[in-house]
Amino acid sequence: MEALRAPSPVSPPSRIRTQLPKPIFSLSFTHKTPNSPLPNLTQFTKPKFKTFTTISPSVSTEPTSPPEEETETLEQDEKFDWFSQWYALMPVCDLDKRAPHGKKVLGLDVVIWWDKNDNEWKVFDDSCPHRLAPLSEGRIDQWGRLQCVYHGWCFGGSGDCKFIPQAPPDGPPVHTFQKACVAVYPSIVQNGIVWFWPNTDPEYKDILTKKKPPYIPQLDDPSFTFQMFNRDIPYGYSSFNLSNCLLFNKKRIHSSIKRLTFHIFRYEILIENLMDPAHVPYAHYGIMRMPQPSVKQDREGGRPLEINVNKIDKNGFTANQQNSQWQFVPPCLFYGSATIGGNPDDVSATSAGNTKGQLSQKPPRQLLLIFICMPVSPGNSRIIFISPRNFGVWIDKIVARWMYHIGQNLIIDSDLYLLHVEEKKVMEAGSSNWNKICFVPTKADANVVAFRKWLNKYSDGKIDWGNKFNGSLPPTPAREQLMDRYWSHVVNCTSCNSAYKGLNALEVSLQVFSLASIAIVAAAKQGMISVAARNTLVVLAILCFVGSKWLSHFIHKNFHYHDYNHAFR
Repeated sequence: MEALRAPSPVSPPSRIRTQLPKPIFSLSFTHKTPNSPLPNLTQFTKPKFKTFTTISPSVSTEPTSPPEEETETLEQDEKFDWFSQWYALMPVCDLDKRAPHGKKVLGLDVVIWWDKNDNEWKVFDDSCPHRLAPLSEGRIDQWGRLQCVYHGWCFGGSGDCKFIPQAPPDGPPVHTFQKACVAVYPSIVQNGIVWFWPNTDPEYKDILTKKKPPYIPQLDDPSFTFQMFNRDIPYGYSSFNLSNCLLFNKKRIHSSIKRLTFHIFRYEILIENLMDPAHVPYAHYGIMRMPQPSVKQDREGGRPLEINVNKIDKNGFTANQQNSQWQFVPPCLFYGSATIGGNPDDVSATSAGNTKGQLSQKPPRQLLLIFICMPVSPGNSRIIFISPRNFGVWIDKIVARWMYHIGQNLIIDSDLYLLHVEEKKVMEAGSSNWNKICFVPTKADANVVAFRKWLNKYSDGKIDWGNKFNGSLPPTPAREQLMDRYWSHVVNCTSCNSAYKGLNALEVSLQVFSLASIAIVAAAKQGMISVAARNTLVVLAILCFVGSKWLSHFIHKNFHYHDYNHAFR
């Protein structure tokens, strides 16, 4: 698919350019060239600074010498440009071709819709040029055009206005004017995900010929199976939104708050959490099965981890961890590959007398963990998680996708409150003081340290929001709002949304059958139905009532709110 080609009346987002602060970390990693089975997503250039190694697990708590501070400054072209990158929006499997979908990335409101005339997904600015109404609240008309439901203006796949109902047919063709066009973002579907380039300048209309989103071949390999998962996690609401909510009557306040909630903590905190394998046996105890060490030091089975970061430059970094390889491709992608059984170096083997070079053994079992994290707006992020594997393919054929998501939501919920509090404390101290308030002496934190070093060196320690961030965060919400799953995931997932509606219908059916059975037994005269039939109806009514109550609890726990208490795990 080619990038969308349309003249755009919208100016590119403004960019913040500040002086680069001193790096937060200056420890050195030992260079080690990986022999990795990972696909080569990005060609890294030779870094202009030393690679580094975090302190060994067996270190004193008293530092022997303070870390050296780097004083090197970067040229402007060495800085990371947040608005010159590809960003994932949504998995195609969670988009409905019958309706437009509103999303936000980097503070930009966009609308994704299916253009049946061009047979491809399009990404527009979510604003009608007429009176700035959101096009995501519109519809796709019978001719396949995107229609604004405020006044009926219709737009084609290239952003041109096709029809203005209020314009007289014999008048000037105002729908052809440049100001009647919608800004179009370059977009592409790759690996089953819609990506877009966050700049509508005409100079970027052919950006696909120069730069493409990171590609992972396993997602297009039929020998691999996977399920995609996406979630926007509610974080809180600002005082402005709360004051607006109070204008509604009491019956509408709760639903209004739900719709006005933000999504998740800051992008940096989310990325750090995903890069940190050491927290898994503790924060996710009882949820995820982890390999146990030969000698357990505690119930959870935590152990020293050897993580060696190979190099850091503007294009990210790579790392080795035992039998797995990890790569960070900024700004969104962090992924790793592990080989289960066999030697990852032996991708193929030939027998001694085989002159044709045919394979003499099957490829090793391979598992990938792919995290795509998008900065949505200040204080908010979105995550797409994929875990492709080339073994156990039959499981995904019999287990529904929404059943996987129940476990994945629980994993996220077990981290949520911890990260929320962490974020507050980092904000209070200031991101530039991260290395002063956090003590990270072991190699288990190597990925996190490397990310902080990259962020500080190439992006001034923060995201470029284009003058949209005032530095403050919303107040702490209640746990029910922080961990709400319905607005953060269910409404955005086709599988979970269908399961939610189906289970609710089943719950109502059980209640109706229970009441109907009791009514029949109560209304039936003596002798009209046998004692056995009467007793059967009573038993069925009780079972249906109990079943409906259990189902109601199951729906609330898995599709709305599931509290997580680490103390009782």
